[in-house]
Amino acid sequence: MSGMAAVRSEKVRVAVVFGGRSAEHAISCVSAGSVIAALDPDRYEVVRVGITPDGGWVLADPDQRLAITDGKLPEVTGGTAVSLVGDPAGRGLAVLDPGAAIGPALTGVDVVFPVLHGAYGEDGTIQGLLEMAGLPYVGSGVFASAASMDKEFTKKLLAAAGLPQGDHVVLRDATGAVSADPELLDEAARERLGLPVFVKPSRAGSSIGITKVTDWAQFPAAVATAAAVDPKVIVEASVPGREIECGVLAGVDGGLPQASLPAEIRLRPGVDWYDFSAKYLDDSVDLDVPADLTPEQTAAVQAASLRAYQAMDCQGLARVDFFLGSGPDGRDRLVINEVNTMPGFTPISMFPRMWAASGVPYPELVDRLVRSALDGGSRIAR
Repeated sequence: MSGMAAVRSEKVRVAVVFGGRSAEHAISCVSAGSVIAALDPDRYEVVRVGITPDGGWVLADPDQRLAITDGKLPEVTGGTAVSLVGDPAGRGLAVLDPGAAIGPALTGVDVVFPVLHGAYGEDGTIQGLLEMAGLPYVGSGVFASAASMDKEFTKKLLAAAGLPQGDHVVLRDATGAVSADPELLDEAARERLGLPVFVKPSRAGSSIGITKVTDWAQFPAAVATAAAVDPKVIVEASVPGREIECGVLAGVDGGLPQASLPAEIRLRPGVDWYDFSAKYLDDSVDLDVPADLTPEQTAAVQAASLRAYQAMDCQGLARVDFFLGSGPDGRDRLVINEVNTMPGFTPISMFPRMWAASGVPYPELVDRLVRSALDGGSRIAR
């Protein structure tokens, strides 16, 4: 009997959790809006659980705006206050507002879809909370989520698996470091990295807090910008090449994970790099889905994506980002940039578009992720 059939005979109750305390709050809301719209109302009953920017959990109003409208980003602002029941026997949410009506959607939850990006959502924290509550959920577990969110440890684990990385330096506790040491990197490190470099928060996404540095005089300000998001900052050498992405999806009925057709991000003239505005607000990039690659290049990207997925101990889904260039010998050089355990699910996001091009349309993709979570159950042996 499948996990879905074992849970209940009526509709499956899916708690879609979105928003959160990270700088990617708005993008999480947009992703959640797409996921909610894709869940078949004949099969699923959706519980909309919003997390406000200051961390409050609410049962979001049905009219909560979950889209970017006229350049205005959405935000979770209100609703009935709720809390996840930590006791596995509770299997759901408890109302915190005194006297608030408890609707049938709050009597229990079958599965959670945490459409959360960034800190307190994609970094293993909510995954640990859901483990304690005994609730199955979509996506990777505690370790894979935490390690994939931290760019330093992503690189270490991928390097241990023999997967190529770009050169980089980690600055620990960079908050306030600029005023204390305006150099920050010694001459040898600067010589090794070269210019340009990308200065990034180690634990963030959606290009938030990232600066492209083309002159070392810009470096202290770039570190301060990144450190405002995360005190650990990573400085990456620029890797020339095409920007290629590939989606990985858990296999059906316990089968092996599968890789999608890759896609390519091509910047239009005048666009310097793939920043937040280029990703979500401006019409400044072309997305080739699938990418114009040779069969051999496609196979290499897919194989490396599956190796990265397994090296990071991912579950459910992941998006693996690459640079595809040429090595000194003229042969293809494939370098992994990042592994995303909860990639964007907005209408323009690459992960669903790659899978649609691979024969898995958006509603089927969402359904497959929910079924995989239900079939997998809790990840901790009892």
